[in-house]
Amino acid sequence: MTVYYSYATTGTGRYPGRRQAVERLDFIARLLDTAFIVPGTNIRFGIEAIIRLMPGIGDAVASALSCVILIEARRLGVPRAVLVRMIANVLLEGTAGAVPVVGDMFDIVFRANRRNIRILRDYMQREGLI
Repeated sequence: MTVYYSYATTGTGRYPGRRQAVERLDFIARLLDTAFIVPGTNIRFGIEAIIRLMPGIGDAVASALSCVILIEARRLGVPRAVLVRMIANVLLEGTAGAVPVVGDMFDIVFRANRRNIRILRDYMQREGLI
């Protein structure tokens, strides 16, 4: 297995760079999936849901933004099986998001980026990397 390291793996102590990288990715995922709340409800949505409202290009742009998390996960050295699960989440959300209205609702409920951060964090903690 080839492991790619980024600036996220440098630092002193018990991998503080990795922890900071995961926290930064968590912030990005919150921004993309749950940054806003519909007043008077408990419905949360993010910038990605707004971008997906643009016909055609919105789904492609939103899926490309989700790939930032995938790229950094690869740089952090996650195994192929973990990365495949994360890619599947982005593909599912992107494919479902292409369906007008229903896809937009699916995006708000599914939250692929938040799921991917959970998968990444679980793997890193299980392996003692953060």
